[in-house]
Amino acid sequence: MRPTTMTTTWTPERPWRGIMTATALPLRADLTVDHDAYAEHVRRLLDSGCDGVVPNGSLGEYQTLTERERARVVRTAVEAAGDGARVMPGVSAYGSAESRRWAEQAAEAGCGSVLLLPPNGYRADETSVRAHFAEVAAAGLPVVAYNNPVDTKVDLTPGLLAALHGDGGVVAVKEFSGDVRRAYAIAELAPELDLLIGADDVLLELAIAGAVGWVAGYANAFPATCAALYHAAVAGDLGTALPLYRSLHPLLRWDSRTEFVQAIKFSMDLLGLPGGPVRPPRTPLPPRAADAVRAATEKAAADGHH
Repeated sequence: MRPTTMTTTWTPERPWRGIMTATALPLRADLTVDHDAYAEHVRRLLDSGCDGVVPNGSLGEYQTLTERERARVVRTAVEAAGDGARVMPGVSAYGSAESRRWAEQAAEAGCGSVLLLPPNGYRADETSVRAHFAEVAAAGLPVVAYNNPVDTKVDLTPGLLAALHGDGGVVAVKEFSGDVRRAYAIAELAPELDLLIGADDVLLELAIAGAVGWVAGYANAFPATCAALYHAAVAGDLGTALPLYRSLHPLLRWDSRTEFVQAIKFSMDLLGLPGGPVRPPRTPLPPRAADAVRAATEKAAADGHH
């Protein structure tokens, strides 16, 4: 198991630790990116207790952005944060060479680390996965692997993560499989590999199991409460963490659903925050889902979460 003295807070030396919000990207009615609103959103997240931001992840709809938009989002985040080390851009792409170019762009912008999916254009084998991460790591920034076997069809198992860490290609993993048992296998096979909570609705379980960071989704809407929840959870303060977790869980579980982007942006809109529409092929939430998100968001706000 990881030593109990391991820090679970952000440091310049390990800028992927702590609570890093995977940022939603504000869009105008015409679906253009509102960079001013995005900069304001980044500043609000940091001012509310989040340690950093993750632009150009799935929640940031990176797949729908042009190259120019995607590069500008990173620059906007760095400028708004005032410290590039607090920015961990997603650099995933169909090709390893393209992912490496995005990692190089992140380095040029002054970012502290990058987040990378395995090859996601096909079901890659272990040799291809290891080569992919090695190529991107060669850009020079610490690489956090993103394990999302549901969407990518490539599973970064504990054994494969241990191999990637041994190769020098990854420093941490954003674990989104939903299987909290993996935390213990990862700690046994790769004790120096940092475990980051990758799905909001298993936060408490993975925090107890030794996670040292959280790539958070619903922190976009409730950053201060999510920061308080994270710090209580990793400190083992269940008296504080468990009531917060139970109260927020009707929202947190949307982070693991197909409509997570729409749900989180809709919550932001309801709270007067810069969410906005989504780009196709995503469509707005259907009425029943919207009603559920609305009810959970309004209850969370009434309970004093912010």
